[in-house]
Amino acid sequence: MSEAVVDGGAVRLRPWTDADIEDRARACDDPEIARYLPDLASPHTTDDARRWIAEGAPATWQAGGAAWAVVDPATDRLLGGASMLPVGPSRNHAAIGYWTAPWARRQGVAVAAARAVADWALRERGCVRLELLTAATNAASQRVALAAGFTREGVRRGAGTDRSGAQTDLTAFVRLAADSGDRVAPGLPDFPGGQLTDGRVVLRRLTLADADDVYALQSLPEVAKTNLGGPITPEHLRYRCERAESEWLAGARADCAILDAATGAFAGDIGLFYQEPFTRQALIGYGLRPEFRGRGMATSAARLISDWALEQAGIIRVCAGTFPYNEASRNVLRRAGFEQEAYLKAKLPGRDGGRIDDIQFVRIAEQYR
Repeated sequence: MSEAVVDGGAVRLRPWTDADIEDRARACDDPEIARYLPDLASPHTTDDARRWIAEGAPATWQAGGAAWAVVDPATDRLLGGASMLPVGPSRNHAAIGYWTAPWARRQGVAVAAARAVADWALRERGCVRLELLTAATNAASQRVALAAGFTREGVRRGAGTDRSGAQTDLTAFVRLAADSGDRVAPGLPDFPGGQLTDGRVVLRRLTLADADDVYALQSLPEVAKTNLGGPITPEHLRYRCERAESEWLAGARADCAILDAATGAFAGDIGLFYQEPFTRQALIGYGLRPEFRGRGMATSAARLISDWALEQAGIIRVCAGTFPYNEASRNVLRRAGFEQEAYLKAKLPGRDGGRIDDIQFVRIAEQYR
C-alpha cells in the first residue's frame, strides 16, 4: 500500500527517510525505549536505523500496516515513531504503537501521534477496533492511551516478553469506531499537585524508589502478621511499587508512601483499595515504622486519604478493618473520623490456615451521613 502522510496538528506523520538515520539511532538507544521495545536492537546503531528505514518500514506498509516518522511540522525534526498493524484483517481490527525521542518528551508528542494514528486508521482503513498494548509497568504510556481516547480493557497475562525472553504482562487499551475519541479519565484521580499534606505528614504515590523501605516495613513482625495479601519478598514488593501508578490509573488501588513532613523521611505506607466500584466502597490499610508511632501520623494519613476519596474520587464509603487485638488501630480510625460499624466473625483468612474476626470501621461521604 502507498505510504501516507498524516497531519496530526502538533505533529506530522510521514514516511521514514535517510535524513532520520542519526536521530533514530540516538533515540532508539535510549534506555527507556530499549526497555519497553525489546525487539529493537540494543545498543541501537546507525546501521540498525538505516536497516529499519530501508527494509523494516517499507515491509510494514507492504504487509498492510503503516510505519511513520513522527516529526515537528515546522522543522521536520524527528520526534518519535508510530505504527499501525492489522490484527485479524477480516474483522477490521488493528494495533497501534508509538515511541517518543528523549528530547521530545513531556510535550504532548505521544498523545498527538497516537490520536493521529487512531483517527487515520478508523477513517482511512475502516478499522472498527484499535488496540494499544503497554507494559503493565509503563504508566507513562498508559496515560497517553487514556488521553488519546482509549479505554482500559484489562491485563493480558504473560502476553509480552522482556529482553531476557521472560514473559511479561501487557495492559490492553481499546478504542472503537463508535467511541467519541475524547480523553478517558483515569480510574482514580491524581492527588492535587501530586501529594496530600496536613503539615504533619505528606502522602504521595509509591514509586520504585520506595521498594526497599516498603520491604523493611512489611517485614516487621507486627506488620507482617496483618498482611493477608501477597508474599512479603523483595521481588513482590518491588513489583508492587513499580506498578503503583498503573494500578492507580486502573482505579484498582492508590498505594502511597507516608512521609514525615518535617524531614521527608519514609515513615510508612497507606493504601486505598477500590474493591467495590459499583457500590462506590473502598478499603484502606496502613503501617508505620516504629520510630514514627505515637505521633499522630497514622491518624493524619487515614484522614487525608479518606478525605480525598470522599471529596475528590467519588467514593461514598471508606472502610477499614482491624483485628480484635489491635485497639491502637481502632483509636487511629476513631480520631480520623471513622465510626465502628460491624464485628464480622471469622471473616478473614489467617496466614496459618485459620480464620480471623474483623472489626470494621467506616467513613461516609458527608451528603449520606
